[in-house]
Amino acid sequence: MDPNSYYVDLGDHRYRPTVHVQGAWRDTEQHMAPVAGLLAYVIETHAARPELQLCRLTYEILGVISAVPFRVEVSTIRPGRTIELVEAMMIIDERPAVRATGWRLASTDTSAVAGGGPDPLPAPDGLPVWPITDTWGGGYIDSLEFRVVPGSEPGRARAWLHSRTALLEGVEASDLVRFVGLLDTANGIAARLPPKQWMFPNTDLTIHLTRRPRLSGPDAWIGFDARSEIGPTGIGLTSAIVYDLDGPVGRTEQILTVRKLG
Repeated sequence: MDPNSYYVDLGDHRYRPTVHVQGAWRDTEQHMAPVAGLLAYVIETHAARPELQLCRLTYEILGVISAVPFRVEVSTIRPGRTIELVEAMMIIDERPAVRATGWRLASTDTSAVAGGGPDPLPAPDGLPVWPITDTWGGGYIDSLEFRVVPGSEPGRARAWLHSRTALLEGVEASDLVRFVGLLDTANGIAARLPPKQWMFPNTDLTIHLTRRPRLSGPDAWIGFDARSEIGPTGIGLTSAIVYDLDGPVGRTEQILTVRKLG
């Protein structure tokens, strides 16, 4: 039986996915959300420098993310005293599957001039449960609980989610890593089209954070104000403002390839 975690650490940057990473499009593939969390963990812990903060992560999905054991290669590609760029590559069956890069920038006190962020999201307490498994399947979606802000509709949704599943068995991941490990869910939350009639997977994920997220407890809520748009030639875009219970934390973008099924 699989542990209550998305991954098992096999040592030497090798990992085994559990059933909880199972994708929403195909059950033989991994959902990108826990992949993003794991690569963020590798980047964050690589030659860790507490005076720098991870503020932008970009993921390029280079191929099928099969639900099989894999390894991760990590390196600093732009070292610096106050600015640093780290790269992590997910390798499956000796082929690159996902490339992640993360900018780490110096932390300074700008609290006196902080502002300009988006409006707050209604708190999850008291919001109705969203039976999203009626629309989406797979082990990853099954690991989540959703609550939705009334008035949400296809193409625009405001919702909260949380997971009681750990990223790595036996590892207490940081709040940032746990937060990042759920953000790819935005595309499913804001789905404009029915997934039984259309495919619209993302080929990338970019995350910008203006502060460190703070999560209260192992199953803390993460909020989304997510929108999806579709152009006339098979390209879509999902954009989201993302929240913790203190307010907005940053934004995500996902480019989509849109294809009719059948």
